[in-house]
Amino acid sequence: MPNSRWLKAAGVAAAITLATATAAHAAPAPDPAATENASAVVTLRYDDSRAGGWEAAIAAGVASWNANVDNVELVEAAPGTPAEIQIVATSGWPQATLGPVRPGGQARVELGSQAVTEGHDKTRIAAHELGHSLGLPDTKPGPCAQLMSGSSAGTSCTNAVPDAAEQARVESAYAGGFASRTPADGRVLVDAP
Repeated sequence: MPNSRWLKAAGVAAAITLATATAAHAAPAPDPAATENASAVVTLRYDDSRAGGWEAAIAAGVASWNANVDNVELVEAAPGTPAEIQIVATSGWPQATLGPVRPGGQARVELGSQAVTEGHDKTRIAAHELGHSLGLPDTKPGPCAQLMSGSSAGTSCTNAVPDAAEQARVESAYAGGFASRTPADGRVLVDAP
């Protein structure tokens, strides 16, 4: 029968060999630069407490941006919490501050009922105006496939999804964690035909 000390020593040696082999075959450590860029998601809060009647359209517009842009996330601000984007309902034409808005910054979106009265889609309006806050100007005239073509696409257009170029432009503006390379424009863009 083998010596118990020998069995213990052999077991420890086997465990060390197994741990060393496992560590040698483990996945390489992540590149810190890649991790930093992958986790550089900018969270922008919006306050729609003064946008009665637009709740579903705002939620759908926010969901569209969140599903199509990787480095920006729009979230509803908790009551009493500051928000970068103030969304209000008005009786005029929709309008918004041209961003890109930064965390801690201020942008205003006015969801005007005049456009709805004329027959334009509420969700497209909400997504389009949020696009201004994210730094996208109008592309008028333009096709329905371009979200930022706004009212020039006609009342039959209900597309609320940014196209690939619009997505890329927003992601570029917020690359590296915040809109540092592209200063906020600050103009108010009115989306009347």
